[in-house]
Amino acid sequence: MNINVSILEQMLEGEIERNASLLPYPNDKKRRKSAAFVIFCMAKRLGKTIEEVLDWFTDGGQDAGVDGLYFEATNHGELYVSLFQGKYYTNLDGKNAFSENAVEKVLSTIYKIFDPSKGIDVNDKLRPKLEEVRSFIRDGYVPVVHVILCSNGESWNKHTQSVLDAAQLPQNQVTWEHFNHDSIISLLRTPPVINIGLQLRGKSIYEKYKEKNVLIGKVNVAEIARLMDTYGNCLLEGNIRRFLGITAINATLMDLERRDDFYFLNNGITIVCNKMSYNALQQEDHLVKLDDARIINGGQTSKTIAKALHADANAQQNFSTCFVLLRIYEINDSDKDIIRAVTLATNSQNPVDLSVLHSNDDCQKELEIGLKQLGFTYRRHKEYGVTGSDVLASSVVAEAALAIWRYAPHQAKYRRSEHLGTLYEKIFTGLNPAQAAIGVLIFRHVDNLRKRPESKNPPNFLPYATHYIAMILGMELQKICGEVTMQTYQQCRNYLEQNFLNLYAKALEQITLALKDLYREISQLSLQQLAATFRRGDLIQAIVHSVNGHKWNRYTFANSFFSDSD
Repeated sequence: MNINVSILEQMLEGEIERNASLLPYPNDKKRRKSAAFVIFCMAKRLGKTIEEVLDWFTDGGQDAGVDGLYFEATNHGELYVSLFQGKYYTNLDGKNAFSENAVEKVLSTIYKIFDPSKGIDVNDKLRPKLEEVRSFIRDGYVPVVHVILCSNGESWNKHTQSVLDAAQLPQNQVTWEHFNHDSIISLLRTPPVINIGLQLRGKSIYEKYKEKNVLIGKVNVAEIARLMDTYGNCLLEGNIRRFLGITAINATLMDLERRDDFYFLNNGITIVCNKMSYNALQQEDHLVKLDDARIINGGQTSKTIAKALHADANAQQNFSTCFVLLRIYEINDSDKDIIRAVTLATNSQNPVDLSVLHSNDDCQKELEIGLKQLGFTYRRHKEYGVTGSDVLASSVVAEAALAIWRYAPHQAKYRRSEHLGTLYEKIFTGLNPAQAAIGVLIFRHVDNLRKRPESKNPPNFLPYATHYIAMILGMELQKICGEVTMQTYQQCRNYLEQNFLNLYAKALEQITLALKDLYREISQLSLQQLAATFRRGDLIQAIVHSVNGHKWNRYTFANSFFSDSD
């Protein structure tokens, strides 16, 4: 038995035991194990918990070869989509090659999913997510697709690779990755101390600022590729190891006419180290030695560079005049706050997990203390394996609070990557522990009914409306109980538990009325139209006015909404 496969098997058994009530197929042991494997891989690859990725698991009949579909939109008009397909082998020697038929099935699906005009027959769990993706595409977002084929065996064979090559999918939009036991163990390893040497080109700028050494220069992309070949993910700071896929970075590198301008077109790479040394008597072309080096910004650039150069047999020659901006900060590990601040500042615009960077903020510590008084454990940053109804994660608190107390359900659902970044202050400033707890309880109740609706014919907007329903429940609760505080917490919770179904039904009515106000006839609305309506926040002001008992004129809606909510 392969040792990493063995370790993965033990981890998988532990996750199945811990999440027995959450995992699908409770009466089919073999299918349950296979599903748990895909869900576990999704969690590790996306840097999320089992509970967080369950909703993105789409395995079942008519899944079009897509066992999991996760997507995030960026502010730059790109839609990052991760498609997961899993193969769990009961033979634990780790030698099974990934199924060629499975690869071909996903390949066929890609041509259909990302063309909104094409029909595709899929199951009821996948369809709403598929139409959300298509609604983004219809609004002009460019899909950047990363296909992640998960198995506890080896990658696909050469013949399968030739099939992928023959498909000639655009490399700047579609990439393929094999994710297996070795990948998972690599992610979980504690990164070693890495001492490196970097050959800079041309003149560099050195400055000593606030007792910190700073060096700014340029480096040939081949140097970055060499580092990634040698150290891989170990060189990347933990919070930026989740590579989403190749974007315009690759397009620039592959364009012969624009390649030499890469230095101007890319934001560059930022490295922190404990010690930096070079020959200061030399005028240019410095060889810089770095002790305990880590890339804290530019991880995607670094990995894309390595992949691009691997694809070119004459990379050394063809990329000889292709450079990238490099910033080096000599910061001692004892100054954690500076490292944290630099990492936050340089990554806040990117879809990465920033919970670890905010975990020591005063407001986070205050929430932890206050929630403990209410009987909850607050996870200020990710702690895998820590679950339970009394455990509240900062990411979940942020999502619920933004939807319910900040009246921004569209941002709560569709801008998750910014919750702990650009939206952090909006969410957490003034948020008290009672609001955090009640918000999550509302959100959990509403989401449970979305997954297991009591009605045999739930409204077709239900897959997109969770955050809106939660917002309405929060508003109705405050009308009855007043402001949610530590003093009113128990009263609010009791009322919520006793009246939830009535509040829920009322919220569905409010949303139906708001849709009718906008569209008059809603029975003919497609899932793509519904997804776009909820994503854009078209209903928010109508709902807020209605719940608060104010008259609302739909003709003045467009002029007043965005200044309030976006």
